[in-house]
Amino acid sequence: MAITLTDNAAQRMTDFLANRGSGLGVRLSVQTTGCSGLGYNMEFVDALNGDDTLFEDKGVQLVIDAKSLIYINGTEVDFQKDGLNEGFEFNNPNSKAECGCGESFTV
Repeated sequence: MAITLTDNAAQRMTDFLANRGSGLGVRLSVQTTGCSGLGYNMEFVDALNGDDTLFEDKGVQLVIDAKSLIYINGTEVDFQKDGLNEGFEFNNPNSKAECGCGESFTV
């Protein structure tokens, strides 16, 4: 089981954590949302929960809860900047389909 980061994603997360000044790492999770059913969520983590799994890639601590891990195991997180648009992209091998706007996915 693994969650990995591209160099761009790792640098962006490292910058966010440095600007924040504290925290254990970044939590990646899924939540019910959108047309296809599941959406990605990212937030800072200050403490682990009992069902969390901790991954480290390129110096960034990634925290995934047990419910989310079954949906995003094997995912590579990338960060892209194109003109004024920028954001994290999830290359999830478990995703079977995405909605037209890219807001949600299904497995």
